[in-house]
Amino acid sequence: MEKLPLPNDEDGSVLTESRSDMALVVADEAGSAGADVPEDDRPAWDSKLQYVLAQVGFSVGLGNVWRFPYLCHQNGGGAFMLLYVMLLLIIGVPLFFMELAAGQSIRQGSIGVWKHISPRLAGIGYSSCMVCFFVALYYNVIIAWALFYMGNSFQYPLPWEKCPVDMISNQTVKECASSSPTSYFWFRKALDISDSIDQSGEFNPIMTGCLLAAWTIVCLAMIKGIKSSAKVMYFSSVFPYAVLICFLIRGLMLDGAIEGIKYMFYPKLEIWGEVQVWRQAATQVFFALGLGYGSVIAYSSYNPVHNNCHRDAIMVSGINFMTSVLASLVVFVVLGFRAKNIALDCVAANVARMAGIATTGSSEHWWPWFNISDPKSVTLQDYREWYSHYGSLLGSNLTDCDPEREMSEGVEGTGLAFIAFTEAMALFPASPFWSTLFFLMLLNLGLSTMFGTMQGILTPLMDNFRVLGRHKTMLTVCSCVLGFFIGLLFTQRSGNYFVTMFDDYSATMPLIIVVVFETVSVAWIYGADRFLDDVEVMLHWRPPVIYRYLWKYVCLFGMVGLLAASLLRMVFKRPTYTAWNHTTGSESSLEYPGWALVMLSMLIIVASLPVPIGYLFSFLGGRSLPVEEGETEPPRERYSKCNSAEPEPNNHHSPLDEDRNRPLSTFLPLGAEHYRLLPQQEEGEEEEEEEEDTGL
Repeated sequence: MEKLPLPNDEDGSVLTESRSDMALVVADEAGSAGADVPEDDRPAWDSKLQYVLAQVGFSVGLGNVWRFPYLCHQNGGGAFMLLYVMLLLIIGVPLFFMELAAGQSIRQGSIGVWKHISPRLAGIGYSSCMVCFFVALYYNVIIAWALFYMGNSFQYPLPWEKCPVDMISNQTVKECASSSPTSYFWFRKALDISDSIDQSGEFNPIMTGCLLAAWTIVCLAMIKGIKSSAKVMYFSSVFPYAVLICFLIRGLMLDGAIEGIKYMFYPKLEIWGEVQVWRQAATQVFFALGLGYGSVIAYSSYNPVHNNCHRDAIMVSGINFMTSVLASLVVFVVLGFRAKNIALDCVAANVARMAGIATTGSSEHWWPWFNISDPKSVTLQDYREWYSHYGSLLGSNLTDCDPEREMSEGVEGTGLAFIAFTEAMALFPASPFWSTLFFLMLLNLGLSTMFGTMQGILTPLMDNFRVLGRHKTMLTVCSCVLGFFIGLLFTQRSGNYFVTMFDDYSATMPLIIVVVFETVSVAWIYGADRFLDDVEVMLHWRPPVIYRYLWKYVCLFGMVGLLAASLLRMVFKRPTYTAWNHTTGSESSLEYPGWALVMLSMLIIVASLPVPIGYLFSFLGGRSLPVEEGETEPPRERYSKCNSAEPEPNNHHSPLDEDRNRPLSTFLPLGAEHYRLLPQQEEGEEEEEEEEDTGL
């Protein structure tokens, strides 16, 4: 562990470091102390509401709408939800609180926070910035897709309601007839996708224009820092909730809505015995809160030092979970309606086939179940009950019309938003209105997360490089321009496959590694007890001692287990992606080619490399520095002695008097309130106390 600065004036370097820490204290605290402290010109949130909306907007994103419902449905419904809540409480909230407290106390971005503990840990912050940049590249492409669909939603009828007709043959386009109108519009009209990642093809001009528009929106919203992005947050963070509530009310009126909710929440507790379910639940907790990105740290760094970040951690985590539940209700209400319609069409088609069977004795198989002369009179329940008894006797021409099977198809990721959900909305009355509303919601969800991601890039760079800090506007514009040009990779015909690659591999592994190092740094290198001491100074009350054990053992072992499970999955199962075959009009799973495996491996390595490089440079640099005579590592006992002192029962000293005896080499930046009591001491007492503390 790096040598911590001692609170004395004998070592000039120590005094310099302490004074630089003093500059991080907000100006009003310095003024109230009456000390001569440099004024802090760091921006701040205009209100607590603004900050909460920013944190909620970042943590609540597209994953709440299209990944959580899918995982909940595929992994035991209500059982998965209980598992998710448990992992959220014992891993998610403690780590989220740790990042909030670190950013708020140091008032720096991710690079500055970990460098403050030790220069050897600065690489953690650089890795966070790198991952944020990778995520921003492909996340803005999803925003571009939402812009494209929102623009096409102003047509009536919607362009994905029916298959187009080939002008030459005057027949339905074969690719659309083999799939569905929504799938055809997504893969052919929107993406113009190739059959594999090897077939790059030319750029999609319309999607390139949408990507330019998306980066322009982000740039304009971020160009003035948090002051401009926070104002946009008022709309982008609140509007999605209004849309979700509207969809829920409208969806509950649809036929099949209740069945959809039952399919989602029906608990299957036996699923808890599968390791894969635990891995997916932990991963979803991890990404839902945005841990490791540095954006949480960046946002909290603009808070007042004494803000109650513990309450913020619990509140934002709770809002995030409730949003996931609300989005899941909306998704499965709508998908239940879609599945019911598809199943009823299936029943009508099968009954029509049964009517055409010319076998004399075949009527005994369906009589008296239903009247095949009137297909519309046959209910789904009657048909499925009949099929379970006699369906196999009539050959493969008849199928079981299972709504649950229909709900399971295409409900993950982009397939949910741009295929399954659009198909359901096409059946709504006034479908263009609901379609526009839905994609405007997706646009706002994506933008609010994008703002936080960009803040995780810009804030650490501006805090640690003064030149960049003096040119915030230029840095923002250049970052967005660079992001657009690299993002052209995703607007070629194979671009969707690269989006999948970046989403699966550029963020998952590096972020888990970053959070593991963050937890080790706070809980073991710096010390969980000392960190809680600093949080106590900051909040004026001590968080529960359970956080000490959660950070040191539960969270750390949980993240290491998640990292090991992810590595084993990559080793034993070759990475694959889902490709679209235009000939058959269907999706298939293909293995990544060799060059793609090298590329995704490089994404993981490049994002993780700053951690060991930062440590190595600092270690080699530290060895080359001469050690001054008499300069030694401060004894560890000194901290435990100071922190374990119990106050007198009748002690009426203020908290500031108590803080005087606290070691000044803490994670919390040294503020004016720690210094303003020193002039009140007599010179002799001060020298005596200094000798006692330092052993000199």
